[in-house]
Parts: sequence; structure tokens; C-alpha cells
Amino acid sequence: MGAVAAVAALGVVFGDIGTSPLYALKTVFLLDGGAVRANQGDVFGVISLMFWSITIIVSIKYVGILMRADNEGEGGVMALAALAQRLYSTRKGRAGTLLVIGIVGVALFYGDSIITPAISVLSAVEGLNVTTPAIAHLVIPIAAVILIGLFAVQRFGTGRVGGLFGPVMVLWFVVLAAAGLVMVIQDPAVLLGLSPTYAIVFIVAHPSISFIALGAVVLVITGAEALYADMGHFGPAPIRRAWFFLVFPALTINYLGQAALILHDPAAKANPFFLLIPEWGRLPVVILATVATVIASQAVISGAFSLSRQAVQLGLLPPLSIRQTSRQEGGQIYLPAVNALLFIGVMAVMLAFGSSERLSTAYGISVTGALVVDTLLLLLVARPLWQWRAWKIVAAAVVFGGLELTFLAGNLSKVVNGGWVPLLIAAAVITVMTTWRRGRQLVQEDRKKKEGSLSEFIEEVRTQNLARVPGIAIFPHPNKNSTPLALRANVQHNHVLHEHVIIVSMTTAPVPHVPTYDAFIYDELGYADDGIEHLTIRFGFSDKPDIPRALRSACYAGILPLKAKDFKDASYFISRGAIRTTRKKGMVGWRRSLFVALAHNAADPAARFGLPALRTVTMGSDVEI
Repeated sequence: MGAVAAVAALGVVFGDIGTSPLYALKTVFLLDGGAVRANQGDVFGVISLMFWSITIIVSIKYVGILMRADNEGEGGVMALAALAQRLYSTRKGRAGTLLVIGIVGVALFYGDSIITPAISVLSAVEGLNVTTPAIAHLVIPIAAVILIGLFAVQRFGTGRVGGLFGPVMVLWFVVLAAAGLVMVIQDPAVLLGLSPTYAIVFIVAHPSISFIALGAVVLVITGAEALYADMGHFGPAPIRRAWFFLVFPALTINYLGQAALILHDPAAKANPFFLLIPEWGRLPVVILATVATVIASQAVISGAFSLSRQAVQLGLLPPLSIRQTSRQEGGQIYLPAVNALLFIGVMAVMLAFGSSERLSTAYGISVTGALVVDTLLLLLVARPLWQWRAWKIVAAAVVFGGLELTFLAGNLSKVVNGGWVPLLIAAAVITVMTTWRRGRQLVQEDRKKKEGSLSEFIEEVRTQNLARVPGIAIFPHPNKNSTPLALRANVQHNHVLHEHVIIVSMTTAPVPHVPTYDAFIYDELGYADDGIEHLTIRFGFSDKPDIPRALRSACYAGILPLKAKDFKDASYFISRGAIRTTRKKGMVGWRRSLFVALAHNAADPAARFGLPALRTVTMGSDVEI
């Protein structure tokens, strides 16, 4: 079973980093008009930088250390930020700072999600420039058709074809190793490039050139975040086995093979990956590379879906329509809005840049920024989680942080040449998230004034001779202190109250999943005979907030004094009114308008909470922001 899990992990986890050989070394030698030369000193220096970057960042930081920092088995920047919040929950002021760090990490991931499909598919199709130059002008149209197809099939989910991903990637890494091994055998002296001394000599001898080169060297570790983010799907052991036994050796051998080829034929630096392949095998490898890049793109798109759902659960994005694409796998979801925005972004950057070489200038910033965010969170959780001493934290900051900040600085020099793209994407995402979070706070403050105290409302209705109609009425509501607007409106206008009234509050715990025994808090609200009760439901940030299912689970667990079958005809009341903008303090005008636009395009609460459409009523009054 361990080998099967490792193969499955290959198909999801390593697609991004596994396709880096298509463009990473080529980009280094094409930077700044060929500043890095195809001589032994420069080639060995670059190979040494690449090898030790992969070793330090991926093998040691992510696989060796960060994969031990799981949040109930889940990884990724959102899970890591939630873990940090939990570890520092007793310290005031830290939660907001950690949330901001998490938001920055998420924003950078979205930039990665847009650029990865474009650069990956383009770099694969560009193999046609080598195999069949006569149709080189069709590279962009072919890449566009592939990307259109990729995003079009997202609605069907990846479950049916997921079983093919692992074997295809096994073949891909075998081809990588085999292609590189041929050149390494012909020129074994290239193995000297693995020595760290060549990287040091290269940096000391050519500080300005090496600084430029670092901006492209970072491309060899694109996808490192996926190793950590996808830990929840497979667990750390299969990922570690796949990395050390196949992926890491195959990548190293292939980069060495490309280096040996460039030393043998300096003109090969134009596209060393495909020129490394024998002429008879280039077209099949172009096809295999295209499939591998589609898999890499699929992985990052699925990651964007999962991350978006977590952000919605944590109140950082407006409610989005989420469709489950598998009955067995909870992680297989489809978000139409996110899919459409990603598609528009991917096509825009591909058409604007036109080649993987030009896109690589934009790629590095999102990658290095995400690495720095993960390192910062790692340094924050290391002491409370593992009781690291100060010297260990300082060493990690110097080794990981120093290397990654150097990468980031090298890429910031390319801002004017395309590096502004991921920064613009990140800024847009941060603006949306912070605006939505602040707007929700203002709306909740205004609603709280209109809703009034729930305890006082209960005392009032007990003194009134209200008609009690048969059945169960469920009112989703953020808390048990104020009265749901729909409940107040129902009593005020209809002068009736259901026999059983259950006010349901949902909270998102900073863990992926919440077990049944810890998911519910029941409160009779002071009286056991008035039929008005409150139930708090705790969902994990990876759980679907399905209220009817949760209510049945509460009944089965003996939390609610009702039977699950009683909810078959229950009615659901959504408290919702129009949002009106004002000039009150708390938010500038354009952000108010943005919040209202986001709210108008938010998903229907009934669908989001799994409520039956024919038994759901929307009531309430206007709220101001």
C-alpha cells in the first residue's frame, strides 16, 4: 500500500516541480542577453546553486521539517497560519498579525495558480520549435486549446482520470532520469557541479551575474508548497518516499544531463531539455511533457479550489458556489467562479507574454514570496510546537530565510519586466479579502443593533399569546446573543411561532475537520418548555457546512431532543436584507462599493448551507455599512 500511495502522490503533488526542467535551466542562460555563459565555471556554478536550492528548500525545509507542522493532518499556508493562531491563541494581538501573514501567502498562491498553467503548458508545447519548426507559429493556438479544454473539464471533477496521473508521472520522471543519465555517462565530470564550492566560487567571482541568475534558479523549486499543501491527501510518508526515491534523483540527473549538453554544445542552451532527447524521441516526449504539464496545472487549480473554500470558511472571501464532484472524496470540489477567474487570468498572461521565457520573469516573485511566508510561519511555530531553542530558530532563519530572501530580491529586480503581474494579482486578492472581512464586521455591527437581545426577545414572546404552529423552524444565525432578523420579522408580521424553533450558529474551527463529539454545543436558552433552542455547530475549514446533515448528526448523537426523521419537513429561514451604503466611519467609499458588489455576487446561502430550496424562506430588513 505504501508504494501505491507514493505513486498516487506523484500524480498530484509533484506535477509542478516535476515539469521545471522544461524551462528552468534554459531561462538561466537566456537571462539578461546571456549574462551567464556556457563555460565550465558558470555551468557548474548554476548546477550547484540549483542542486543545493532543491536540497535546502525542498528536501530539508519542506520534506524534513515543515511536513511535521501539520494542522490535524492538513498542510499548506492556510493550515499553517491556523496552526500558528492556535498556538498563540492566548497572546493578544498575535491572531491578527498571523491572519495577515496567511492572507499574503494565499494571495501569492493565487498568482502561482494563474502563472503555472500558462508557463507549464507553453514550455511543453514549445518543444515543437525543436521537433517541427515549420509549425512553430502554432504554439500559442495549441497551448490555448489545451488550456481551454483543461478548464472546461473542471466541472466534471478529476476523480475519473485521477488514477492515470500517478503512472503518467512515473513515466515522466523515468524519462527525465534516462535522458539525463546518457549525457552524464558521456561526461561524468559534470558530477563535480554538485559540490557547493562551485556555487560559492560563482557567486564570489560574478556577484552581479549570480544575483541575476538566482532569479531564474528559483524556478527549480516551483511547486515546493504543493508538497506541504497536499499532505492532507496522502500523508507525509508517501510524499517523502516518492520524493527521495524517484523525484529528487530524477530531477538531479536531468539537470546534470542538461548541463553536460550545454558544455558539449553551447548552442543547446536555447532549449537544453528537448535537445537532450534523441531526435527520434522528441515528438513523443513533447506529447508526454504536455500531459505532465496538464497534470501540474490540474494540481494547482485543484489547490486553488481547496484554498478558496478554506478562505470562505474563515470569512476571508464571500460565500462561493461549491460543487462536490465526488461522493467518496471530500476534497474533490469545483468552484465555478474561481475556475472562470483563473481561466481568464491564465489566458491573459499567456497571450500577453507569449512565451515561457518571458513568463518566467513573472513567475519567480509569486514562488519566492510564498516560500518566505512559509518560513516566517515556520519560525513562529517552531518554539511552541517543537520547543526549538533560540539557536535553532536563528539558524533556520539564516539558512532558509536568507536563501529565500536572496531569491526574492533577485526576482524583484524583474518587476518592470513582468514581475509586476503576480504582485498585482496578490494586491487584488489582499484587497478583496481585507475588504470582505472588514465589511462583514460593519454589517454585523449594524445587524446587532437591529436584531436586539435574544434573551429579551424570548421573554417578550413568552408574555404574548402567539399561535404555535406545528413543525420545526431553523434559523441560521451567527450567535446566540442577538435575535435572527427572520425570527423577529416572522413574529412581528405573521404573529406566529413554530412549535420547535432552533437557532443554529456555525463556527469554523482552525482545524480541517471536527469530530462529531466536539462539533455541537446545545443550549435551551433558559427555558426547557418554550421550544426555542440554540445549537452551535463547529465545522472544520475543510468541511462542507451542511446544516441539515449536521442537525441529523446532532440528533443521532443525542445532542438535540428530537428525532432525525422530524427534520424531514422542517422549514429554514434565512435572515437577509439589502445592504445600503452610508458615509459612516470605518471604511472608505470605494471599498464599501466593492463589498456591496461582492455581497451581491455571493452564493445563495440556501445552497451554501445545503438547505432544501422548497423549504427555505428569506426574510429580514435592510442593513447599513
